[in-house]
Amino acid sequence: MNRREAIGRVGLILGGTIIGAEFFISGCKPSSPKVNDLFTQDDLALMDEIGETILPATSSPGAKAAEIGKFMSVMVQDCYKTDDQKIFTKGLNDLNDASDKKFGKKFMEATPQQRTELLTALDKEQKDYTKTKKPEDPNHYFRMMKELTLLGFFTSKPGATQALRYIAVPGKYDGNLPYKKGDKAWAT
Repeated sequence: MNRREAIGRVGLILGGTIIGAEFFISGCKPSSPKVNDLFTQDDLALMDEIGETILPATSSPGAKAAEIGKFMSVMVQDCYKTDDQKIFTKGLNDLNDASDKKFGKKFMEATPQQRTELLTALDKEQKDYTKTKKPEDPNHYFRMMKELTLLGFFTSKPGATQALRYIAVPGKYDGNLPYKKGDKAWAT
């Protein structure tokens, strides 16, 4: 064996050790790429589906069109306190566990009807919790998810321009603008 072959074999052994360690740590499945310090691409996809279940597409776009998962990840990372970040990220796992317990499958694998049923139950749970919550008690994870979905959607371009009425420059103030029953609310 010459020197080049020896170096090549050592490189192969060391490379295999590094790659093998990654597979050992991750359980032989590739990990989802990180989006920021708290969330992965899989988390974003889950948050998109949660948002789409809360605000589904109808005659106007749904939460997924507003890329609500990206919005949630930025807001939680940049604006939430560390305790609320932990509650939110743990809540994603809790939501999946609740789906697994109730339907025998993760939230992403559940049917739209099952997703709606689960989120309706979680919404009732968070409302009951909020009624009895003391100021020092932690927030409920589903309330945070729902609030971020609504805020993110109605401040996004699809939400403001397609779900609500929108005029980029409304012009003069008209305090006596006629309103017809069933008109969309104004975004501007």
